[in-house]
Amino acid sequence: MTLDETKISKPKSAVWLDKYRSKLITAEEAVKAIKSGDKVVVQPGCAAPLELIRAMVKRKDELFDVEIYHILVVGDLPYTHPGMEKHFKHKAFFIGGNTRKAVNEGRAEFIPIFLSEVTLLFKKGIIKPNVALINVSPPDEHGFCSYGIDVGNIKTPAEKSDIIIAQINDQMPRGLGNSFIHVNKIDYIVEHSESLMELPQIDPDASEEILKIYDDIGKHVSEIIEDGSTLQMGIGAIPDAVLKYLKDRKNLGIHTEMFSDGIIELVEEGIINGEEKTLHHGKIIAGFVLGTKRSYNFLDNNPIIEFHPQEYVNDPFVIAQNKKMVAINSAIEVDLTGQVCSDSIGTKFYSGIGGQVDFIRGAAHSEGGKPIIALPSATKDLKISRIVPTLKPGAGVVTSRGDVHYIITEYGRANLFGKSVQERARALISIAHPKFRDELTKFAKETYHI
Repeated sequence: MTLDETKISKPKSAVWLDKYRSKLITAEEAVKAIKSGDKVVVQPGCAAPLELIRAMVKRKDELFDVEIYHILVVGDLPYTHPGMEKHFKHKAFFIGGNTRKAVNEGRAEFIPIFLSEVTLLFKKGIIKPNVALINVSPPDEHGFCSYGIDVGNIKTPAEKSDIIIAQINDQMPRGLGNSFIHVNKIDYIVEHSESLMELPQIDPDASEEILKIYDDIGKHVSEIIEDGSTLQMGIGAIPDAVLKYLKDRKNLGIHTEMFSDGIIELVEEGIINGEEKTLHHGKIIAGFVLGTKRSYNFLDNNPIIEFHPQEYVNDPFVIAQNKKMVAINSAIEVDLTGQVCSDSIGTKFYSGIGGQVDFIRGAAHSEGGKPIIALPSATKDLKISRIVPTLKPGAGVVTSRGDVHYIITEYGRANLFGKSVQERARALISIAHPKFRDELTKFAKETYHI
C-alpha cells in the first residue's frame, strides 16, 4: 500500500506531510531498529500490527532475548512457538488461547496485574520499552493518526518507547477521544493495508443447551439493571446475553474497558445514549474493542465514542463517579465463601486478572452500583461444578471474598455482600447446579456448620 493522499483532506501544513514521506520505509527495514535484549511493546487485541510482527520474527536468527509485552492478542503469534524461546520471550499481562500453552510450558511468562495498572508500569518507568510496534489509521489533515480499535493498552506504552514503528493501515478505523498520535512522534512508517483480526463474542459451535444457559444468566443479570445505569461488560457470551434483555430500559450508559458488537443495536435504538451518565455525559467510554467488522465500522469517526488509556478507563476512582455503575464479569469457579477465581485452573494459568477487580471495586463504590460475577453453574459436560467447596489447589483469587457482591448463574442470583460465611454458603448452593447441591451442602454442614 502507498499513501492515498486523497484520504488526507487538504493538509493544513505541508511540513508534516514532508516528514511523513521522509519516514516511509519497508517493514523489513523498520524492524532492524530492534536489537537483542530489547523490550518491545506490541499493540494488542484485534489491532495487532501483523506485518511488523511477521517482519520481526523473520529476523529471529539475528535476535536474542527480546522481551515482548502485551495483553491478549488475537491470531497466531509466531514468537511464542516452540524453538523461539532463545530469540523472543513474551511477557503476558493477560493470557489468550494462543499463548496459554507457551506460558504453562515456560516459553512465555505471565505478569499478574490489574488492567488499570498495566499502562502505569510504563508511565512510571517500571518497564522502559525500547521499541513500540503499532497499527494506526492514516493521518488526518493535521497529521494525527488514530490508534483505532485499541487505544487503552498501547497509547501510554508506545509514547514512552525510545522508538515507535507504525504500520499505517487504511483499514484501521478512526477512533476518537484521547486516541491520537502525531506523525512527528513516529520514527518509522510502514504503509501496509491489512484486514483487522476479528473476535466474535459467541462461539459459533456452541450448542443450544449452552446458549440457553447464557440466555438464562443474561436474563437474571438484566433484572437488576435499572434505567439510567452505566454498564461495564467483560469479554464473552454472557455480556451479549445480558444486552438482549435490556430493550425496555431507558437512558443506559457505557463505561467499560472494552466493548463488542452487542451494544450497537441498543445505541441505534436510543437505549444506550448516556443521557443520565454522571461522568462523560452522553459518551461511551472505552479502552478498546474486541469484535468484528461491524464494531469497527460503527466506531469509525463516531462522536458518541471516546477511547482513553486504560489507566484512566479502569481507574476504580474514576469508575465510581458513574452513578448506578453495573459491572458484569465472569469467573472460572467460586467457592462457598465467595472467593472468585478467574485467571487459572489450579496452578495452570488460563487468562489474567484483567479489569475485573477494577470494575468490581468501582461499581461497589458507585452510588447505586452493582458489582456482578456471572458464570454457568457447571462445566459444559456437567462433570464439574463451578460453585465449589474450595478453590483448586494453586488457584488464583482474583476477586476476594471481601470484594464480592452478586454471584449469578442460570439458576438465579446470590447477593453475598454483608453476609456471613454460613449465609453465603446457603445462597451459593441455591444457585449451584442441582446435580452438585447435595455434596456442596454436605461440605458446608461439616465445615461451616450451616
